Amino acid sequence: MSESFLPTVNGVTNSVLKVLDYLRAEGHEAIVICPSAGAPKTYQGFTVHSVPALAYRQFPVGLPNPLVHKLISDFSPDVLHAAAPFLLGAQAISSANRLGIPAVAIFQTDVAGYARRHHLGSATKLAWRIVRWIHDGAQLTLAPSSTAMTDLGGIGLTKLERWGRGVDLTMYHPAKKMSPAAIKLRNRLSPNGEVVVGYVGRIAPEKQVERLRALRGLVGVRVAIAGDGSSETLVKKELTGIPVTWLGKLSGEELATAYAAFDVFAHTGTEETFGQTLQEAHSAGLPVVAPRSGGPIDLVDHGSNGFLFEPDNEDQLRAYVEALVVDPELRARMGEAGRRTVLGKSWTGICAQLVEHYEATIAAAPAAVAH
Repeated sequence: MSESFLPTVNGVTNSVLKVLDYLRAEGHEAIVICPSAGAPKTYQGFTVHSVPALAYRQFPVGLPNPLVHKLISDFSPDVLHAAAPFLLGAQAISSANRLGIPAVAIFQTDVAGYARRHHLGSATKLAWRIVRWIHDGAQLTLAPSSTAMTDLGGIGLTKLERWGRGVDLTMYHPAKKMSPAAIKLRNRLSPNGEVVVGYVGRIAPEKQVERLRALRGLVGVRVAIAGDGSSETLVKKELTGIPVTWLGKLSGEELATAYAAFDVFAHTGTEETFGQTLQEAHSAGLPVVAPRSGGPIDLVDHGSNGFLFEPDNEDQLRAYVEALVVDPELRARMGEAGRRTVLGKSWTGICAQLVEHYEATIAAAPAAVAH
């Protein structure tokens, strides 16, 4: 069960697709239950079932539906995988419990962080209560970072384990800097040999891309932004006067080419439960500058493969980027360290760990839940 699936592309969808790829390669069986938003009928030979949804801020939100219980009952799985469970996921977990099927919930979306950012006060506490209510029904919750583990433990959840994300070590590779496509893009981004500071991701309020305004006036720097989203107009206004190339939303080889054309990767958002783009940047051999908040704390070894700036300190963001801009040897050293950081994090290995969590959860399920 996933709260997000194709054609919607985000961190939840991407990780679900990687899991399904692995399950197919290993000969497992699966079905997908997701919100109705134009999803394909099948993926990797697995049947995809769409249930009614409503649109909220351009994202489909799955609604509880009697069909969910029937689908789970008819398929009779050994375990339910609930990706970023919310309304639809809560129902799926409840149905699994009634059917005696253990559930593994994947915590991926900082719902409470959204409430906090919008100064909703008591709604932040309510959001955490909802998270606890949903995840309490699962036999195991997998959290992507140490910060998420602490947050979830702080609301009283005890059935917790760490499960990170993998990265495509072949697609995002330092050698791609020499590809014709990367050289062509590089010449476009850096016509006079400037250092290219890149950002990849949605241009949305929680990503705080406007913080790149801190780079205004840095000599020999050009900014490249790959992504789109609701905050694009605001961010363009905030970055007025900075040489920026807007690459739009990229994926696949085009995205890999963009990373290859960057010199430094800058991440700005403070609400990342993991930070997949940081791993992709490291895999591509780039030094990373990111906030000391959430997932990046686990991914960036400050002073080794990048820098962590204090979340509210844009002067630090500027200073760390400038240190990398003026020192090509430092960029190279940190880029190499970043690549080494992710060498053990292939999607195959990460998904194998997930299956181990499935098996342990099935084995540990009490008689009333064992399936």
